[in-house]
Amino acid sequence: MAIHPIVIYGEPVLHRRAEKVTEFDDDLRTLVADMYETLKASNGVGLAAPQIGVGKQIFVYDADDDHGVRRSGVFINPVLVASKIPETRPDPEDESEGCLSVPSLDFPLKRAERVTINGVDEQGEKVSLSAEGWFARIMQHEYDHLQGTLYVDRLDKRWSRKWKKAQIANGYNEPGNSWMPGVDPDPFGH
Repeated sequence: MAIHPIVIYGEPVLHRRAEKVTEFDDDLRTLVADMYETLKASNGVGLAAPQIGVGKQIFVYDADDDHGVRRSGVFINPVLVASKIPETRPDPEDESEGCLSVPSLDFPLKRAERVTINGVDEQGEKVSLSAEGWFARIMQHEYDHLQGTLYVDRLDKRWSRKWKKAQIANGYNEPGNSWMPGVDPDPFGH
């Protein structure tokens, strides 16, 4: 297993739809194992393949759900169905998100309260999950990565303005930037 650098906003692979996985072989299983290792080293809760520069429809997750139950797994070629996103403003205390590809920043974002996600694992076996609250937010965040969308692309007008200023200040608009989990300082201070 190997830890991969995490690419930062502005890298083209993050901004295009990922390709479907068609080969379920040892290379895929190695990639998934590397993604778990990279996720663990990053102190994150989810990691999509585009975040390590691989434009494939794969994400891994490892986090506690709203009931304190640890959930860990992989979704390949997922399909996500979500409840309606409330039209109220996001609560900065309870609805903020961060992203390993937007290091050291977090912004409030409204998300659907419930989701169901279906896909396959690295063996090609069907996997399905229903989630709510915090865990549903993780699933939506990672699924969005596979569509070429980062959470900052979804911010409302107020928070989008703050993001644009932070983006320029941090240089998060140029390709070629990355950080190495376990080597570089943790951008979120874990």
